[in-house]
Amino acid sequence: MTVRLSPCTNVHTVPLTSPAPYSMCSGSGRVCGVGGGGVMHVGNSWRWHLSRAMRLTLHWCRPCRLKTGGRGRGGQPQPSGGLRELWSYSTLLLRSLYFNSLTNSDTLLDCAFEPVYWTVDNVTRWFGVAFVTLVILLTTSVVVIVYLYVLPTIVSNYATPWIVWHLCCGHWLLVMVVFHYYKATTTSPGHPPKDNIHIPSVSICKKCINPKPARTHHCSICNTCVLKMDHHCRILVTSIACKSILVSTYLTLTHTHTTASCVELNTRAAWLNNCVGHFNHRYFFSFCIYMTLGCIYCSVSSRDMFLEAYNAVESYYQTPPLPYTSTETTAHKSIIFLWVLTSSVAIALGGLTLWHAVLIVRGETSVERHINRKERKRLKEQGKAFKNPYHHGKMDNWKRVFGVEIHRHWLTRVLLPSSHLPKGDGIIWDCTFTRKDPMAI
Repeated sequence: MTVRLSPCTNVHTVPLTSPAPYSMCSGSGRVCGVGGGGVMHVGNSWRWHLSRAMRLTLHWCRPCRLKTGGRGRGGQPQPSGGLRELWSYSTLLLRSLYFNSLTNSDTLLDCAFEPVYWTVDNVTRWFGVAFVTLVILLTTSVVVIVYLYVLPTIVSNYATPWIVWHLCCGHWLLVMVVFHYYKATTTSPGHPPKDNIHIPSVSICKKCINPKPARTHHCSICNTCVLKMDHHCRILVTSIACKSILVSTYLTLTHTHTTASCVELNTRAAWLNNCVGHFNHRYFFSFCIYMTLGCIYCSVSSRDMFLEAYNAVESYYQTPPLPYTSTETTAHKSIIFLWVLTSSVAIALGGLTLWHAVLIVRGETSVERHINRKERKRLKEQGKAFKNPYHHGKMDNWKRVFGVEIHRHWLTRVLLPSSHLPKGDGIIWDCTFTRKDPMAI
């Protein structure tokens, strides 16, 4: 019988007995099998491989083939040649689909976790839209309650200077919160240009396959690189906790250590459904500051009203109950809702604001903190000291974040709404290191 091989380069023929000879094309990684008439056909789809494997299985599993192949050592029966050939072909077929010289158990486990990560990313990203809507609704409800119940009480009971102060302070905080939240959610964080390969870069992104400038990191949610990426504000704490559990399980199974790509899945607040990067970092941090101050203002201003409303609600269960109208009952419950909500948000968001203030003082982002901590520990073991190349001093770091260049900018750019751009383009950075200093990128 004459077999004509298909035009494949670097063909390594594995001798098998008839009727199913095959070969592996090392140049293309395809399995070539002999079809009818002795001509080699190349299967380019998984359907061909599946049908071929099923035909071989049916052929070699016929009753006439299931005979022992003699006796081995100790008189144990050996499987027939047909079963050995089926096993060899199946092994070769499987290896041809996934095998390369870098494959190991960690790679296979990573591939197994990939569909789970994809599901979490693509399903929970829609929670960001719902959560932004929830934030807007809760903020609107607080504003409505303040206008309906808190401000009328202040106007009717407080002195004129205090009334003016409450009106000015409350409306100033409201304008600043709305402005910075809108800018933080709608402003792009900044991305490295993909059509320019000559930009200053420190590495190549493994996901985008594009040059990655310093302080740039890949966001798995946005599926792109972000300039001076801090984190991605996207979803509810439930999905963050879900993904954290997956990461912990993966790291435990693979016996690896946490890296910068893993710490991207951290437990930061989800407020924006947007990446926080070079061009909207100031908006995000200003929103955190003014939202915290606004919640503190509402909580302190409504404290006495909250105590009165709480005592009134307690009296609902007296016998006989006090005669409150439906309007008064609604007011009591609204004041309690206002005080509990604003007090809780002030505590939670205040902690987040303090955390980011510490990062700004150090000249770091959330991602860089983990990288620098790891680098600082490594150099300490070598008897060296780590120096952050982007730390320009505490006051200069604040000026760079807020875009303050002269003294009056503290008023016009920090205490009043401003849409000015940050310093620099997010690609080239002023560094405070010499060539001998270690640098984490």
